[in-house]
Amino acid sequence: MQASVLHVDGSLTVESREIPTPAPDEVLVRVAAVGVCGSDTHYLRHGRIGDHVVTGPIVLGHEASGRVVAVGSAVGGDRIGERVSIEPQTPDPTSRESRRGDYNLCPSMRFYGTPPIDGALAEFVTIGASFAHPVPEHVSDEAAALMEPLSVAIASIRKAGVGMGESILITGAGPIGLLCAQVARAAGLTRIIVVEPGVQRRSAALRFGATEVAVSVADSDAGQTAVDAFVDASGAPPAVLDGISAVRPGGRVVLVGMGADTMELPVSLIQNRELVLTGVFRYANTWPTAIELVATGKVDLDDLVTSHHGIADVRAGLDADRIPSSIKAVVHPGIDTVEPAARPSS
Repeated sequence: MQASVLHVDGSLTVESREIPTPAPDEVLVRVAAVGVCGSDTHYLRHGRIGDHVVTGPIVLGHEASGRVVAVGSAVGGDRIGERVSIEPQTPDPTSRESRRGDYNLCPSMRFYGTPPIDGALAEFVTIGASFAHPVPEHVSDEAAALMEPLSVAIASIRKAGVGMGESILITGAGPIGLLCAQVARAAGLTRIIVVEPGVQRRSAALRFGATEVAVSVADSDAGQTAVDAFVDASGAPPAVLDGISAVRPGGRVVLVGMGADTMELPVSLIQNRELVLTGVFRYANTWPTAIELVATGKVDLDDLVTSHHGIADVRAGLDADRIPSSIKAVVHPGIDTVEPAARPSS
């Protein structure tokens, strides 16, 4: 099979590799679509994210979908032919975190595209059978791949603890911020304020669920009337500080954006308002909700896709975030190159 390989020097090559063999509890998936994530570009440009360092050749990519083409000895053969969305993680089922249901926090996690674990920018991958989630035929390959970032948004809104008739402030209108807005709308929130400096992304936020957009928290309604919850999808310390100040007493603050490793926080304000502040690290038990939201049309993933790329064109996909109009690039590993106007079918 062909795979896109990132090297320590930051170069990308297309290499021929052996098709992996599924373990007894795994399935082999022919990959159809892979969404490009900010973490992929960070590994490309910086060679590391926190303690995770690129020390040898690695295949990136963790937002993936495809079709099951083979199964391990402990998996029923009726799964062959299924179209699936891949939950790209393999936790240790015996860890304390996994046993209590927080398997995303398993200290022994093997996660696609996180050094040294290879990811999905290849023609075939293996994954645990229970982490290959069947999707309806009317759900596109691209949408099936983007169930992964949608799961981050679902986890974020769950952490925010808000529901019907309540309000939320979201800072950052990249893919995760836009998906948080969509999930908030699907959850019945009636006031969804998105703060984003980029004019094109503010426009996108209005299409994807925001009831109001603004350049800054101070310029938004949240600067005047407190919100029930705040989700930061920017990772920018000024946005975090401004957002915290906009939350009502007893409200919640959720940090999901990747940014500064450390920042100063208004501790006295957090204490005096009894704010609950938490982070989001990936997701757990989100795929059934993600599939339902997409299958019923409550969340639109297809319209987030702004470019398509083949296996020989991965760098262009990884650099697509530098284009102001770009929201989400998708790579199709089974195709060499994709014409700009082409949209591969399911």
